[in-house]
Amino acid sequence: MDYLLTMDSPVGPVTVASDDEAIIGLWLEGQKYFEATLEAAEERPDLPVLAEARAWLERYFAGDDPGALPPVSPRGTAFQQRVWAQLAEIPYGQLTTYGQIARRLEEQTGARTSARAVGSAVGRNPISIILPCHRVVGSTGNLTGYAGGLQKKIALLRIEGVDVEALSTPKRGTAL
Repeated sequence: MDYLLTMDSPVGPVTVASDDEAIIGLWLEGQKYFEATLEAAEERPDLPVLAEARAWLERYFAGDDPGALPPVSPRGTAFQQRVWAQLAEIPYGQLTTYGQIARRLEEQTGARTSARAVGSAVGRNPISIILPCHRVVGSTGNLTGYAGGLQKKIALLRIEGVDVEALSTPKRGTAL
């Protein structure tokens, strides 16, 4: 059984999912992929892990570095797990690129890793915000797509104090 917490935020409603021990999902309203991955789930904001996630998110949305992550257990392939572990290492208010993540993975595993493969795994991150995929940008500092929508990615970066005006955005009509 999975459990849910739904809360309001500056970027709209946020839903957090837990298996009672760790966070297994966090998505924004309209975010693709994730809600459909849950089995039967019931709203249980009183669960300790969900209360911890709420407190973390409240600090985050207040513009404070929320500190240590609540326990997370994203569901995915071994490669996705390695990429998502890299996301957890990106400091609050800082950015990295898909290529930098690929190079770190190559150093860890000795296996060649492409930025495109990293991008695919980042795009499937089931725990948005807490595993901060919004802090990943293209190699030239361009704001690439975000499962919750590019405007929400920009809003999250602004909350963290990132100068988003220094980053480029995709031209209208380009695929995200």
